[in-house]
Order: sequence, then structure tokens, then C-alpha cells
Amino acid sequence: MSPAIADGRELAQRLREGDLTAAPAVLNLVENRAAQARAQTEALLSALGTELPAHVIGITGPPGVGKSSLLSRLVAGWRARERAVAVLAVDPTSRRSGGALLGDRARIDVDPRDRRVFIRSTAAGERLGGLAPATRAAATALAAAFDVVVIETVGVGQSETEVADVADTVAVVVQPGAGDVLQFLKAGIMEVPDVLVVTKADLGRVAGRSAADLRAALRALGVTETPVIAVSSIAPPAGITELVDALDAHREALDLDARRLRARRSHALADFVAEHGERGLRALGGRRAADAWLAERPAQESVPALLRGLEARAAEAGAAEASSNPAQ
Repeated sequence: MSPAIADGRELAQRLREGDLTAAPAVLNLVENRAAQARAQTEALLSALGTELPAHVIGITGPPGVGKSSLLSRLVAGWRARERAVAVLAVDPTSRRSGGALLGDRARIDVDPRDRRVFIRSTAAGERLGGLAPATRAAATALAAAFDVVVIETVGVGQSETEVADVADTVAVVVQPGAGDVLQFLKAGIMEVPDVLVVTKADLGRVAGRSAADLRAALRALGVTETPVIAVSSIAPPAGITELVDALDAHREALDLDARRLRARRSHALADFVAEHGERGLRALGGRRAADAWLAERPAQESVPALLRGLEARAAEAGAAEASSNPAQ
């Protein structure tokens, strides 16, 4: 017997009231691809609206750079400031089970008794390096109850740009002496981060040199406002307070309404493409035409409403094409 599907509006009310214990049920709902669950996810997001208090932070970078060790320290730093923290760790997909390969809490060190910290690993699915299908919905929902919502990506390929479509603030993590500066310049990823983080500052001179190289690369691109912060996650940790302060400073200087508006429109289009594929996108006239249509929508329109609009527009285009090309 399949488990009952949670009521989306009831979950939204619990989140609005600050009930952090609703988080597991929320994740179970948004990860469920059954039709009834998807309808309840739509109800959840519609009920939450667009005024969400959390700071949504994306953490990305090459595999093995130390993102999870860094997150362990960051979570401790946020908890020291009395902030409730949710972490969505997007892991590679297990070929055997189809689930997240590394699993919940496997890599991030937190106090299991702390009920104001929630960590869930989600499988990246078929999109190497990309966000899990439910990540956008989960981040939006949890942002109603937690103070900080972190999306940690696998750090391969398109993840850096996808997380920038979701997060208020993006931190790109690199390790010293690995040639990451050149790779970032080649890939254009240097345009994405709001904060750059060099790990393993305990290595001393090599870490300092990497931080200097990153600052020079930013200056060459005409970027002066992006901080570069060297951190060490080993005891005693270093640079964590400065990093938390830099993330906070970015949030305070941000035009949050504009960034969240872009995120909602990106969320709706990503959901549409996930459901209808490139054929559906072609029915909209391509990505540029879809973006232009979304840009004309009311600023407070929710993700489910935007998605329904995209689907209606695609259906109208399909009907028009069918009528102009009747079967012979």
C-alpha cells in the first residue's frame, strides 16, 4: 500500500508558522513524481506565495574541493548566530538504486540532536552536475521556515549556472594550486559567483597565491565587488566568520525582489522543460521567446501559475499548428 500523499496547503501553513519538523514531509512530497503528489506540490508553492524570508545560498565548485567540510563549519557558524539551517546536497545518482549516492548526512558533520538543522541528499538524476528535479521546489518551500537554505551542487558542468538561477547568493569554492583560475576563465564561470572561496588556507603560501590569482582574474574582467576569501576547515578553522559576513553582506546589498523574480521565472521554465522536453520548448518558440513571455508576466505570479501559463501557451501553439496543417 503506497503512503498517503501529504496535503500541500497544510504543509505550507506549518512552514509559515515556523514548524521546522515539516521539512521531511515537504521533501518527500516534492520528490514524489506521482500526479497527485505533483498537484499537492503545486498547492504548497501557491500557498506559500513569493515573500520568503530565508537567505538561499548556492555552494558549488569542482568535486573533491572540500565543499562538505566547509559546509560543516558554515552550519556551525550560522547556528552560533541562532539561525535555523536547511541543506539540500545534490549528489550523484546511484545506478543501482536511482537515489542519492552518498546519502543523508554522510558528508556534513552536524549535531544530530540539533533540530534546527535539516540536511537532505537528493539525487541529481540524469543531469550530470545539474540540480535535482525537485531542488527548486524544495528550496522555495524550506525558505518559508528556515533562516538559511543551502543548495550544495555536485559541481560539474551546468551546476554552476543552474544554482545561480535558484540562489540569492552563489559561492564558488576552489582549492589552491589546482589550476582552477584558468579553467574558470575558459568556462566563463567567473561571471557566476557572488563570493569566491579558496579552501585549505592552512597550506599557507600556495593558498595565498591562489587567492591573489583569483583577485587578479576578477580585476581583468572588470569585477571589483566579488570578495575572495581563504578558509580552512580543519581545526582550528579559519576564515569562516569572514565568509559568513561576506554572504550576509551580499544579501544586504542585493535587489532581492528582482533576483527572486528571475528565480521564479527560471523555476517555471525549468519545470516546463523537464515535463515537456525540447518539443515543448519549440512549441513556445524557443527559450528566448519563452523568456520574453515570462518577462511580461505580473511580478508576483507564483511558479505554478507561470507553469500553467507556459503549458497553455504551448497547447495553443500546438493547436494552431495542427489547424494550419491538417492531416492529408
